[in-house]
Amino acid sequence: MLTASHLDQLVALKSPLHLALGFFDGVHIGHQAVISRAVEAARSQGGLSGVVTFHPHPCHLTNPANAPAPLVADLEHKAELVASLGVDLFVPLNFDLAMAKTPAESFIDHLVAAGAKTIAVGDDWRFGCGRLGDVAMLQARGALAGFSVIPVPMVTMDGERVSSTRIRQAIRDGAMASAARMLGRPYTVRGKVAHGRKLASQIGFPTANIDPDGTLMPPDGVWTVLASLGERNKLPGIANIGLRPTVDGTHRILEVHLFDFSGDVYGQPLEVEFLEHIRPEIRFQSITELRDQIARDVESARQKLAR
Repeated sequence: MLTASHLDQLVALKSPLHLALGFFDGVHIGHQAVISRAVEAARSQGGLSGVVTFHPHPCHLTNPANAPAPLVADLEHKAELVASLGVDLFVPLNFDLAMAKTPAESFIDHLVAAGAKTIAVGDDWRFGCGRLGDVAMLQARGALAGFSVIPVPMVTMDGERVSSTRIRQAIRDGAMASAARMLGRPYTVRGKVAHGRKLASQIGFPTANIDPDGTLMPPDGVWTVLASLGERNKLPGIANIGLRPTVDGTHRILEVHLFDFSGDVYGQPLEVEFLEHIRPEIRFQSITELRDQIARDVESARQKLAR
């Protein structure tokens, strides 16, 4: 998949472009419906399919109080998700003050100059300075400039619109199955394994530690998980999210204990899928009590994974 950071870089491609436009946080099933229309247009008409998105979220400039933090997927993960949908071109535009002041008409002009022949958007998408651009404006300009507009209706689930906001709340509530249905895949947390205090190793349950700062996390406590480590996929284990009060932890951390696994994993990328919440985080009176509880957690997780 090709990547560009400015619309004017697309001119050099000299190809008809079929573009899906939006922020696409998490690339959930509603976003996938929009992106698939651009991919289908490229396959049927010839040219390149592309996703034009923005970074950071426009609300960070236009409405900071309501800016989503954290996001469902960071920019790197978003690019991977977009590529998996068969998209040829990924264009993350820097949403700065100049972009925020760009009139909707000027933004459309840049798309036309880049070679846009199809523009797919959610049917309620707004864009441009003051959010004055909408589907009707795109269609009117398309009739004059020679590009087609595909407004894609919202996708619903259980009678409600699928949205990144709804998915974020499901994850915060620990409703991981619901989040997965809306995402079209399990929600995962990714990060590089960092050195810890190695206390877990001393009691027989070595862990891979990830600092979740800035990452959307499910509720604190112990979880049954599946993890991907390098080329190893779906390794079973348990994870603890929290402050680790029994050992006087000072900051929130994600610790993952992989069953029947040994090896040096420091510095390697780890991706964690949360399956089922086992218990909340607890302060124990001694390390011995903590060790005994972890043993019970491991047995509980093994039973859940075997079902």
